[in-house]
Amino acid sequence: MIDTQPPATTRDFKCPHCGTPFTVDESEYADIVRQVRTTEFESELHARLAEAERTKQAEIALVEAKLAQQSQLTAAEKDAEIERLKVELENADTVTELAGAKAAQQSQKAVAEKESQIQNLRAELEKAATLQELAVTKAVTTAEKQLSEAENLLAVQRAEQKAKDAALSESHSKELALRDELIERYKDMKAKLSVKLLGETLEQHCETEFDRVRSLAFPNAAFGKDNDASAGTKGDYVFRDFGDGDVEYLSIMFEMKNEADLSSTKKKNSDFFAKLDKDRNEKGCEYAVLVSMLEEDSELYTGITDVSHIYPKMFVIRPQFFLPLIGLLRNATGDTIAVKAELEQVKKQNIDITSFESELEDFKSDSARNYDLAKRKFDVAIKDIDAAIDRLQKVKESLLGSEKNLRIANDKATGLTIRKLTKGNGTMQAKFAELDSSEKRDAA
Repeated sequence: MIDTQPPATTRDFKCPHCGTPFTVDESEYADIVRQVRTTEFESELHARLAEAERTKQAEIALVEAKLAQQSQLTAAEKDAEIERLKVELENADTVTELAGAKAAQQSQKAVAEKESQIQNLRAELEKAATLQELAVTKAVTTAEKQLSEAENLLAVQRAEQKAKDAALSESHSKELALRDELIERYKDMKAKLSVKLLGETLEQHCETEFDRVRSLAFPNAAFGKDNDASAGTKGDYVFRDFGDGDVEYLSIMFEMKNEADLSSTKKKNSDFFAKLDKDRNEKGCEYAVLVSMLEEDSELYTGITDVSHIYPKMFVIRPQFFLPLIGLLRNATGDTIAVKAELEQVKKQNIDITSFESELEDFKSDSARNYDLAKRKFDVAIKDIDAAIDRLQKVKESLLGSEKNLRIANDKATGLTIRKLTKGNGTMQAKFAELDSSEKRDAA
């Protein structure tokens, strides 16, 4: 069974001094964080211990200064009292000499009292010095106790940190052992895969793997070679999966690159990203996947590598992760089937509305064109009618002019007489006169 566990997560950093980028995995990152944390903790702890030591010395110095000042004040008061008593004693001696034996007795008694007071004052002074020493001793003891507690706390924390370091070291060792085991398993699997691919191409291998589980895992899917080169280029294989109602919810453009299929010039996976992205966009696929045997020694391309930061929704995988990646993408987009079905329904409705609007616009355009043709013919007919009316009006006017001429002619004909015809014509007048005379004779 092929292990599809992804490699350890890596982190990318940049050197703050030279700007050189470098990559560390999680175990190395945890080790660096642990070292930085331990160094910072010890530095902070030593700083706090030094601060506590300075505070302790300052408190001791303050207590000693206060006690010294108090001792000096007490000693000054005692010295003043002693001087006062000495003066009184001298005065008492003088009085004793002057007063006599009785006064001498009283003076001796007073001297004894004064000496007793002096002894008491000296005892109090010694007591004050003793109290000063006790206070200093107590302050030193307290500071030493605090320092001891801090040292004990440091020892406990160091022991805990040591235990954590041991646990981390053991965990790191286990992770390294597991990683070495995974590397060995991968190398063995890689060797077996290379043996398996002898005599067949990478494309045939992927197609065989898919056909092996098509009926069980992908009953509604379509997977085949991309034979459409109308755009001038094409990918290797196109995968499309459909839900209920033949709604497409997952599409992948595959490109297969095998080191054995190339020339002696070694190429990189990144050399094919641009073409793969172009093929994906031209064929309307959502994802782009490069199944590659290139850069076999690269730690970046050891399993499923997401290169979406270069081109959107693009992955680089090794052949053994061909089917797992399809399964992962199908599971990731499975929740979108209902949404895409609704979107497809909305698109169909929009297409119907768009078709109706298009037909309506065509009808309006045809109607406008027919109206324009009819209007042109109507305008031509109106012009012809106007021209005919103009011609008929001219004919009418001509006819009316002819009627006037005919009427004038008729009037002239009606008013025509023999007298008018023979007026100024003597010959005709004589002829018509003879004719009238002849007619009259015949009638008689």
